[in-house]
Amino acid sequence: MNFTRKLLNRETFIGLFIVSLGGLGSIALGIPILGFFLGPIIQQPKEVWRDVGPVDKFKVGSTVQVAFEYSGQLQWGGSTKYTSAWLRRDSGLQFTAFAVYCTHLGCPVHWLAEPEIFLCPCHGSVFNGNGTVVGGPAPRPLFKYDVRIQNSRVQIKTEPQPLVT
Repeated sequence: MNFTRKLLNRETFIGLFIVSLGGLGSIALGIPILGFFLGPIIQQPKEVWRDVGPVDKFKVGSTVQVAFEYSGQLQWGGSTKYTSAWLRRDSGLQFTAFAVYCTHLGCPVHWLAEPEIFLCPCHGSVFNGNGTVVGGPAPRPLFKYDVRIQNSRVQIKTEPQPLVT
């Protein structure tokens, strides 16, 4: 009995109690943090084909902005659950879609039809009609989305972050 008292005195008990609480707190905070960093690796985001309209709606040679809903957004998101892309009809059934965001700092680019350029209003990056960089601080061309025709409708393959192709 005396031997047990020496192993577990008041200071040892309080020390073990504090260390146990610290360990439980670390686990409680560590699991969500690990989930945040490992989640994208374990559960890959889905790529979704978004319908943006009938083929006949788009004129050959024109570039228009088309809106679509972000994947996985909640209904109460309002207008923030939508994004857009620039869609160009190159020929009969050939389309090219560009992400609406500049590759410098992500500002939305504007299409100017007369000189056929994309212009970033934030820092002055300029892109040709094919998305290549003409000038400014943008490090790479505009991101492109895959485009397909299904049942005479144009669809854009969306993803959480457009990739350089």
